[in-house]
Amino acid sequence: MTQDITFMTKTKALIDNLKSVCANYGLGNDGNEFKIITQIFLYKFLNDKFRYAVKQEKPELSNADNFSQALRDLKGDDYQFLIASLDPNIPRLQPEHLISHLFVKQNDSDFAKTFDDTLRQISIENAEVFSVKSFTGAKDTLFDELTQFISDSSQRDAFAKALINKLFEFSFEEMFEQKYDFFATIFEYLIKDYNTDSGGKYAEYYTPHAVARIMAQIMVPEPVKGVKVYDPSAGSGTLLMSIAHEIGEENCTIYSEDISQKSSNMLRLNLVLNNLTHSIPNIIKTNTIAQPSYLDNKFDYIVSNPPFKLDFSDFHADLDKDAFKKRFFAGIPKIPNKDKDKMAIYLLFIQHIMHSLSDTGKAAIVLPTGFITAQSGIEKKIRERLITNGWLRGVVSMPSNIFASTGTNVSVLFLDKKADSKHIILLDASKLGETVKEGKNQRTVLTPAEENQIVETFNSKKTVEDLSVVVTKEEIIAKNYSFSAGQYFEVKIEYTDITPQEFVTKMKSFESNLESLFATSKSLEIEIQNNLKGLRYE
Repeated sequence: MTQDITFMTKTKALIDNLKSVCANYGLGNDGNEFKIITQIFLYKFLNDKFRYAVKQEKPELSNADNFSQALRDLKGDDYQFLIASLDPNIPRLQPEHLISHLFVKQNDSDFAKTFDDTLRQISIENAEVFSVKSFTGAKDTLFDELTQFISDSSQRDAFAKALINKLFEFSFEEMFEQKYDFFATIFEYLIKDYNTDSGGKYAEYYTPHAVARIMAQIMVPEPVKGVKVYDPSAGSGTLLMSIAHEIGEENCTIYSEDISQKSSNMLRLNLVLNNLTHSIPNIIKTNTIAQPSYLDNKFDYIVSNPPFKLDFSDFHADLDKDAFKKRFFAGIPKIPNKDKDKMAIYLLFIQHIMHSLSDTGKAAIVLPTGFITAQSGIEKKIRERLITNGWLRGVVSMPSNIFASTGTNVSVLFLDKKADSKHIILLDASKLGETVKEGKNQRTVLTPAEENQIVETFNSKKTVEDLSVVVTKEEIIAKNYSFSAGQYFEVKIEYTDITPQEFVTKMKSFESNLESLFATSKSLEIEIQNNLKGLRYE
């Protein structure tokens, strides 16, 4: 445990040091700081991952005084043979790409160009595995020319040197050796200053880890292998990482779509840090609703926390074409005369997810709680279809303010193509949780015991007073397709036995109180009338 804390402390110190370098060169809180910090950290991680993998293949290199020089000294085709023997998910680097090589070269003239050229070459040689694609198939670059973000060209060499010196201070290799799994936590620390909803109407809303864990543990109660997992609005990948950890990274392949380039790059970093590099080619930057890349694919598991409301009037007309009508069976929200930002785009995501499930597929979707009781419209049509098809496994209504970035009450809808329509569980967790303050906002946080209670109650299909109820398909139809647990809870009337004398005493008390209230009311009426008579027009 002490060593775990040491590793974590050193890694967080590296991140803080990189941010300090940016601040010292005028890039603190700059729009490009996010790219610099995350890309430099990724370069460091890939560099050390490569070194570690090479030393596993050729242990004799472990004691080399100059590792990059030792690689250059390999005879004939030995280096290419070494590269070919590495796992496909390990980056392919040349000796001159290593941090140790750049550290030695840092005092050469035009070092900033050498630094940028190195990152560019790594991007080119690793594009097949590490690039994020757009809908058109175009690939982004793994790294930008980072020193170009320094407007004063005379400072670029010094900026590059400062970064390399911070990267040279310690290595992740010992952590790989001990199979230390802390990178999910490090990812959150790495992006915490950029992990906000301050980006306006296109901001990402990040799923709390408690919600993500509950979703994953309910969806995967038993071991599975060789499955395809999909998120059509992936963001930085919190939901995908949770379910991948639950399944086992080696047992699943991740697929994702998201319209945000920033989110796609965050997700790529998250996949690298969480042993899911093999899934990076499946990250697509696209508009999932208007230009889906995986429309003809079917998935075993789908998780999603889609945007609830967003203006999609620009491509609304395209969605009404025949090619889209099969997918959007329940309809497309109309364009309002005003407040277009409040268009319920999440209703399109639900229908897209239903379309994308395999014959045995399962899904978990975060939705506004209003969806589960709406009396008409697209919401009710979707609920009717889920019940008719027998796909509803259950619903968990979460506590208020469980999302720090929105006050909307949310519920998680669980779908299963093989659901048991005689035992549908509806769970109301709205009374659970503890209130904590985060900055100016208040947020509800579930305790580990409460998380376990929700998962265990849901998976065992237990009825717990004021928490959960197990209902049938027919009972839901009788309640106008309501998915709200509260509407199925038994109403209890408590009776108390009293004596005749106690009854007479209570009635006299009620009469006395009423006489007092009536007298007060009469007095107030007279006072009001007198005040009105005293009013004069001037």
